[in-house]
This record gives sequence, structure tokens and C-alpha cells, in this order.
Amino acid sequence: MAGPVSVLPPLEHPPSRPRLTPLSLAVFPRLATAALDLVFPALCAVCEARLGPRRRDPLCGPCWDAIDRIVPPYCDRCGVPMPMREPPESSELGACPSDRGSSAGFARATLPGGGSEGAIEAPFDELEEGPPAVCSACVADGPAYDYSRSAAVYGGVLREALHRLKFGGRRALARPLADLAVEQCGPSLPDGIAAIVPVPLAGDRERERGFNQAALLAERVAQGLALPVRARWLARGRATRPQSDLPAAERSANVRGAFRAAPAVAGRHVLLVDDVLTTGATLAECARALRAAGADRIGALTVARVR
Repeated sequence: MAGPVSVLPPLEHPPSRPRLTPLSLAVFPRLATAALDLVFPALCAVCEARLGPRRRDPLCGPCWDAIDRIVPPYCDRCGVPMPMREPPESSELGACPSDRGSSAGFARATLPGGGSEGAIEAPFDELEEGPPAVCSACVADGPAYDYSRSAAVYGGVLREALHRLKFGGRRALARPLADLAVEQCGPSLPDGIAAIVPVPLAGDRERERGFNQAALLAERVAQGLALPVRARWLARGRATRPQSDLPAAERSANVRGAFRAAPAVAGRHVLLVDDVLTTGATLAECARALRAAGADRIGALTVARVR
């Protein structure tokens, strides 16, 4: 007689669907964006042209490229752009000026992002390790913070984008503007930053606007730098007039004593984030409050700075 016939176990679970690979997950948002663009053409938040190649939503490629980025060399303390050093004399190079050409004494340095568009001409001695370059103003009387970095010059497309973010409610602009700050300034930031701290906005203006633009930028910057945001480490103790309404000479007095820092900052390295550096009065007063609470090192990062 034949032996017992084995019974196949019942199928308890239906076959699972194939898993989505990371590549397919990455493709879906692009397909969704392309589909939406066909139905509702996406327009640039600044020039209102259709978004196209090199777009950084909601900025079009031409507007993104038109931003006047700040590249080295700049003051290590306040971040102001500094002129290139003069190339060495011909006797030091062992060649006459006609042999060297206009770019003698300079080397090609590639900025983050790579490619020929990311290359700048920098002096050989700027590319070597050495003491930080500090401008004459900081040598005489440096700012209250230890260092500052700004991604681009305040003007043109960037000025319009920041205005539409702050006063036009275009919150989506915080994403590419914060990315700009990370891409331009991230590699030059020192190590050891404990947290990102947005510059607080006056309560009445934040309620009127519905958001704090510095906080929106700080959230995205923190993602790019893989750091936490600690908005409660700094607060406004009193209301102040908008700095943009005041001449430069009155701005320091306007914000004097306006901020208070939490005890949690003691012994820590914090990075302040704001949209624009004009005179630096607001950032300096924030730095003084952080220093009074025991912060060990204080940096400042802005999307733009006034030339």
C-alpha cells in the first residue's frame, strides 16, 4: 500500500506585493510633480515664469542662478567678503608678468556642488591651512558673536524672494533659501555646533504674519546640517520696533536688552539663524543674551547680507 499522502498546508497569507525600492520611492514624487505641472503649470514665486530645468521649487532655474552668492575669501569673524590677495611679485615666481598671465598666483578651487560652475579662482595661500583671515573692522572691534556666514548678497532675486516669504506668506520659499544657506556656508561652519537657534520674532508680528521666517529657515537648515533646533533657548523679553524702519545708528538701541536666553545654553556652541544680516545689531544682541547665559561659542548664519 502506498504511504500516507502529505497534505499541503493551507495558504494562510496571500502573496505579498513587491516592495518598493528606494529608487521607485524617489521617482514617485517626481512623477507626481510632473503630472501636477501638466494640469496646473507651476510658476516661479519671483518672476512668475513657468518652472523648468534647474528649478528649485518654487524658484525657477534662471532666478536661482541669478542669486549673487558669496564665495571665499571672506572675514572669518563677520563674514564680509574680502578682496583677493595680490599675487606674488615676478621675482618670487621666477617669471615675468607676461609669462604668468592674468591668473598667476591663483589656483582653481571647487566649491560644494562640483562642476565648472562651482569653481572659483583663489590665491594659492588662501587654499593652504593657516590662521583665519579677519577684516580690519573686526580686528578693531569685532561683533558679539564668534563668527558669521551669509549665503548671498541681499538684492535682486534674493531680495524679492525674501520679501515674498516674509510679507507675502510664501512659506515654500523657506525651503530653497535655507538650502542655499546650507550649500554655500555649510562646509565652512566649524565643528561642535550643539543646536540651531532661530532669532525670535516679536509676538505681535508673528501673530500678524502667522509664522516666524527665521524659524522656518532654521528647521530646514537643521535638516541639512543634521542638527537639532532649539527655539526655546532664546526668547524676546520685550517688543521692539521693526529694524527695517530704523536708520542704522538707532538699531542697536532698539534691540538692546530685548532677548533672554535659557540656562540650557550654558557651555554649548549654538548657531543663530536669521534671514538677513544688515547691521548685525539684532544678531549681536541675541549673542549677548546667549553669552550672558553661559553659551561657550556663538555663530550666526543668514541667507543674505546687505553689501
